[in-house]
Amino acid sequence: MSHVKLIVGLGNPGRRYRATRHNVGFLVIDALAAAHRVALQKELPTARYGEGVIGVQRVVLAKPHTYMNISGEAVAALSTHFSIPLGDLLVIHDDLDLVLGRIKLKTKGGDAGHYGVRSVIERLGTGHFTRLRIGIGRPPTKEDIVSYVLSPFAREELPLLEETVQMAAERVEKLVTLPQ
Repeated sequence: MSHVKLIVGLGNPGRRYRATRHNVGFLVIDALAAAHRVALQKELPTARYGEGVIGVQRVVLAKPHTYMNISGEAVAALSTHFSIPLGDLLVIHDDLDLVLGRIKLKTKGGDAGHYGVRSVIERLGTGHFTRLRIGIGRPPTKEDIVSYVLSPFAREELPLLEETVQMAAERVEKLVTLPQ
């Protein structure tokens, strides 16, 4: 078996935010955990995580206990705890610039206005890490962005959401099992 890869889904902790657009990263982590029988039962002060295997790749799947805007605290703590180099970190997060149903891989760069990603970049001191962006679409007006990302998906969006989460989980599986 090879070294460990850290896969962190961004979101907000607590029941209030469980099914919101901002928590789509958590949904992908839950799907991966279920598919690969990884129990997310271990705790650090800043995150809940589980250790397991995808293919032959050892992984840590994690969901921060921190709120989205300070996600960098959890990602940095997990990276340090497991001695994960940046090349073995994958951050999964929602993206307003992609419609629901679209996923996109990004390997470096800025935060594109996403406060959770901004926090990760600030805490790690670099934007050179891989992210999987999950489309959630945009609200009709800019003033509605906060309430939009903190709102649940509409009932008619749920089948596409489920399909998108599954596609994202499959993309992660392919990413972590690719030869280096």
